Amino acid sequence: MSGCHSKQCGVGNDELDFLPESIRKKVENHPCYSQEAHHFYARMHVAVAPACNIQCNYCNRKYDCANESRPGVVSELLTPEEAAKKVLAVAMTIPQMTVVGIAGPGDPLANPDRTFRTFELIKEKAPDIKLCLSTNGLKLIDYIKKIKELDIDHVTITINAVSPETASKIYPWIFYNHKRYRGLEAAKILLERQYEGLQACVENGILVKVNTVFVPEINGEEIEELSKKVRKLGAFLHNIMPYVEGDGTAFQKMGIKPPTPQQLKEVQEKCESHMSLMRHCRQCRADAVGLLGEDRGQEFTKDKISKLEIRYDPEFRRAVHESIEKEREKLKKAKALLFTNTKEENDITVLVAVASKGGMLVNEHFGTAKEFLIYEVSSAGIKFIHHRKVTPYCHGSISCLDGSDILEDTISKLSDCKAIIAAKIGFEPRDVLEQKGIQCVDEFAYLPIPEALAKYYEKYVLNKETVGV
Repeated sequence: MSGCHSKQCGVGNDELDFLPESIRKKVENHPCYSQEAHHFYARMHVAVAPACNIQCNYCNRKYDCANESRPGVVSELLTPEEAAKKVLAVAMTIPQMTVVGIAGPGDPLANPDRTFRTFELIKEKAPDIKLCLSTNGLKLIDYIKKIKELDIDHVTITINAVSPETASKIYPWIFYNHKRYRGLEAAKILLERQYEGLQACVENGILVKVNTVFVPEINGEEIEELSKKVRKLGAFLHNIMPYVEGDGTAFQKMGIKPPTPQQLKEVQEKCESHMSLMRHCRQCRADAVGLLGEDRGQEFTKDKISKLEIRYDPEFRRAVHESIEKEREKLKKAKALLFTNTKEENDITVLVAVASKGGMLVNEHFGTAKEFLIYEVSSAGIKFIHHRKVTPYCHGSISCLDGSDILEDTISKLSDCKAIIAAKIGFEPRDVLEQKGIQCVDEFAYLPIPEALAKYYEKYVLNKETVGV
């Protein structure tokens, strides 16, 4: 096997070959729309849209919280001109950055002047960068013409419910046409506008990703129905995200808990036969910069950018992207040799956690990992499930903290995994992990993830020595 079926794990490298050329070009280096691309290409969000026109019970937008990774959080608000300069600075410092999105910290379409002025400046100064918009959908249909005019090819709509009854538990109010609506009336208006906006985007050739915040006791029972509905309307991807228990949110005050990793996996598996899923989402801040899973935003503060003289060089960026594509092609050919592409009789399927800093490599130590990539592995191939965030057991070269509680929390999050593959795993955590029945493997350090998983499966699951590539 080489990669995963698109209905199981989003759009992987091999599935790009089967897309129409016009769509393939839109997603092949987009880290959110292509699961494989996120290992190689970066994105950034510019925080130019402070106002919001709805209230969500899972949301509490805060400022000056650089260490918190949560949607809606930003450290600095930008003017459109500041945002455009920041984009050029990031594009030259991180040339693998291919996508700029506006996702808040409020709703971009509740701030249309600031949002569209920002996009106009970026399009003028850096036309090679893809433009993305994330919205709650309330005002989406009103701005379809403008979105199309600016070549914004990717729109994300957060839709959390099918029924107004469920939606009313998530949204206390909306502000629409100069009036505040509450309860079922607000929910009916919002849902109608969201689905109309989705349909309008599709009719205008705009790719739509639907984000759904999974709150088990609120909307868990109708997410599968929602997935079927957005697929029928033409959405390209469905991203089912766990509710994040932020301080001060209404749900947090009500004692509502986020889903466990196992609950998230279960609901994703229910939906994957209906819809291509985005499983690699990191629920980024509204000012995130860098690869998914990292945030380099503090390198590009307003103070630092104001002192820069930026010379934008699209040829330099193009050369970097060509080099990346050559590496992706090598990996694609190598993956094709790793698996049989068919399930064997009495096949064994296991979950494996991988520590990676990016580049599709096993290149992160267990002790410094902030997340693990979870893969399902069998003789037929590998299937990316999702990532699971953890607290690092160690802090770089500093001696390890008194990490027994941290380690226990990590073990609880990885308890359904048969093994952890990392660049290095220390003796102390190794002993505890193996006592809990989780294998610790660091002999495949710095190999491509597919190769490391194949070698692990052959040696430790099928009890063979190794496989060659």
